[in-house]
Amino acid sequence: MDTVLTLSINQNIADNAADYATRAQKTLSQVVEEYLASISESRNTADKPLGPITTRLAGIINLNKDVDHKNLLANALMEKYL
Repeated sequence: MDTVLTLSINQNIADNAADYATRAQKTLSQVVEEYLASISESRNTADKPLGPITTRLAGIINLNKDVDHKNLLANALMEKYL
């Protein structure tokens, strides 16, 4: 069932969105509906439980907060490949 939705947005944004819809050969309503569906789906995927392997491995390593782990990794990679 479709619902009528009224939006108030900046005119430039509306014009750009209409241009995008035309290039994509869609209606502006289709573009907005697809966008809203995509953000709803991404929010739902964050609510999904972790898989069994990830759950089992989560928290097994306690990292020292005083160490810059990105630098350690970068140094190890440079030592290995350079």
